[in-house]
Amino acid sequence: MSPDYVAGNRLTLLRSGEQYFPALIAALDAAQREVFVETYIFADDVTGGLVAAALARAAVRGVQVHLLLDGFGARAFANHLRAMLEAAGAEVLVFRPKVSPWTMRRSRLRRMHRKIVCIDAAVAFVGGINVIDDQDTPGQLPPRYDYAVRIEGPLVTHARRAAARLWSTTTWASVGRRWPGFVELARRRLPRAPPDNVPLAGKCRAALVLRDTLRHRRDIEEAYLACIEAAQTEVVIANAYFFPGWRFRRALQAAAGRGVRVVLLLQSRVEYTLLHYASRALYRSLLEAGVEIHEYHRGFLHAKVAVFDSQVATVGSSNIDPFSFLMAKEANLFVADAGFAAELRASLGEALEHGARQVRIYRWRRLSWWLAIRIKLAYAAARLVMAIAGYGKG
Repeated sequence: MSPDYVAGNRLTLLRSGEQYFPALIAALDAAQREVFVETYIFADDVTGGLVAAALARAAVRGVQVHLLLDGFGARAFANHLRAMLEAAGAEVLVFRPKVSPWTMRRSRLRRMHRKIVCIDAAVAFVGGINVIDDQDTPGQLPPRYDYAVRIEGPLVTHARRAAARLWSTTTWASVGRRWPGFVELARRRLPRAPPDNVPLAGKCRAALVLRDTLRHRRDIEEAYLACIEAAQTEVVIANAYFFPGWRFRRALQAAAGRGVRVVLLLQSRVEYTLLHYASRALYRSLLEAGVEIHEYHRGFLHAKVAVFDSQVATVGSSNIDPFSFLMAKEANLFVADAGFAAELRASLGEALEHGARQVRIYRWRRLSWWLAIRIKLAYAAARLVMAIAGYGKG
C-alpha cells in the first residue's frame, strides 16, 4: 500500500524534546480556538508541568482543550495536573482506563500509543515523543534520542480529523454506560466542526498513516514494506523496539540481496529485558543476508523513523514489533520530499557515526553460551506471549 500523499505542506523536523517542547509550548500559547493533544505518557516532571501549564493557559483564554491519555501509559497521571487542567476548563479523557495486570486477553494490549497534537486546525505535531523529560532515563543517561515533526498546510486537516474522531469515540465509550445525562456530557465534549480548508504552506508532499483495529490494521506496516520494496540504493531504519514478523524481515533481506544498503539503528541498552534479548534472535539471519545492524549506546533510543533512498522518510510513533503493528493505535508521517529526507538522513548519520557500534557477523557467530541461552529463552517466551495474546505471523 502506497501512502496517500498530500501536497503543499511545510514540515519542520524536531529532534528530541530539546527542540520539540519549546515548539509545542509556543504553539499552545498561540492557540485561539481548539487544541487536541494525544500522548501515551504524560509525566509529572518539569516537562509535564510546563506542557500542562500551557494547556491550562489556553483553556483559561477560552480555547477548547482536549487532552487524551492512554490508560496504561499514563496510568500514573498526576492528580494535581488533572485538577489544574479541569479547573481551567480543559477536558481530559483516558483511552481504555481499566488495565488489569492479571489477564492475557488480547484486548489488554489495545493501547493508544500515537502522539498527535493539532492546534486551531492550522498547526499539527506528529512523532514519537511523549510528554516526559528527555533526561528521565534509567541511570540518568544522556537524553532520549527521538523525533517529531511540526506540520503546516493541508495535511493538518487530516491530523485534526483523526484526533477529533478518536476523541469522539473515546468520549462515547467513557460516558455511554453512565448516568442518564451522558448525552449532554458527550455533546459538551465533542469537538466543533473544523474549517473547510487549510491553505498551502510549503512544497512538501506527506501522508498521515494511521493504524487501528478496524479498517487500517496493517496500513503502517504496508507503507513500510512498499518503501522497502521500492528502494534502489539505501534503507536506513532507526527503531527503539525491533521485533518484526517474517514479511518485514524477508523484505529487508530481499532488499539487501538486490544490492540495497540496509542499515538498522537499534537499541543497545536494556530497557525491557524480554524484548531486548528476543530481538537479538533475529540478528544472525539479518546479518548473514547483508543487513547492517548498529546498536545505539549513547543514551536510550526512542526513535521510530526511517529514510529510503534519501527521497522518502517516515517519522512517527510506531515501533516495528507486534504491539505497534498489530495492536496499538499508531500514527506515522510519511514524507516524499528529498530535502526533508536528506535532513533526517544526515541526523541519523551523525547518530550512526558518533553514538552507535556496528554488530559484526563474525563476533555474533561466537556468542558466549550464556548469552546464546538467554537469547533463545527470551525468543521462545516472546513467541509464547504472542501466541497466547492471539498473534499470528506478523
